[in-house]
Amino acid sequence: MATSIPEKPAATVSADEADSLRAQIFQRLHPRTYLERFLTENVRPDGRNFGEWRDVHVNVGSISTADGSALVRMGNTTIVCGVKAEIAEPELDSPDDGFLVPNLDLPAICSPKFKPGPPSEEAQILSDKLNESLIASGLISLSSLCIHPGRAVWTLYVDATCINYDGNVFDAALLAMVTALKNATLPVASFDEESGRVTCSRKNRSSLQLQAARIPFSASFGIVEASRPCVLSDPTSFEEPLLDTTLSVITDARGELISVSELGVDGGTGEQSILAQCIPEAKKRRAQIQKYL
Repeated sequence: MATSIPEKPAATVSADEADSLRAQIFQRLHPRTYLERFLTENVRPDGRNFGEWRDVHVNVGSISTADGSALVRMGNTTIVCGVKAEIAEPELDSPDDGFLVPNLDLPAICSPKFKPGPPSEEAQILSDKLNESLIASGLISLSSLCIHPGRAVWTLYVDATCINYDGNVFDAALLAMVTALKNATLPVASFDEESGRVTCSRKNRSSLQLQAARIPFSASFGIVEASRPCVLSDPTSFEEPLLDTTLSVITDARGELISVSELGVDGGTGEQSILAQCIPEAKKRRAQIQKYL
């Protein structure tokens, strides 16, 4: 007796799934319009309000082979940073000064927007910006890295790597670098003038001489010129390409302003009012993340 095999029912899509699929297609085809429709409702695509920051998580000392390390998560953006110290000869015109060499790597693994190969332009720009911020803050005196004037100094390589890119990498990288420097220790070193060599202790180590009051904190904002200027705190990777202006406000541990950097179109007549809005918010953000240090 022949038996019939029942036909497999066709896959059905619920109304919610269909709406979600249409929204994803619209987001890909018309990202600016998609964002602006959210902003008209005073909300952002990830559900945050304009001034809401993502959660921050910090893990310190997780890289045993580094002289100092930290891992920072800001939302889904994840940065790991390690400090490695090497002995070098100082510059002739600065015989008492060591070297601080920060660098940010944005590998292809962290986001589809980056390709394998040499450092991207964005990575180079951010590395320069991080270097300027650390130097301007006065967090560490380069003279404190001197082992023997004119003969030997410490070079601190502060290498940060983005593991997952979801926007606002600068804020996360600066926090990771500062935390790694605070975690770093150096072996006690002495210079023998007769042999011209530096001897380092394997057991005795000392912390870096950091200026606690000058620890820099960055708070970045994105400005979208829609029906009205919208200031978005802590922009995501979806929002960043759609921003008209990006503003980074750096303050120290006392809440004093260190620097302000702006990238994008001229803010026009509303630029001063936007800046006046961002600076107090940056100080509030500093108070939120200062506990991690």
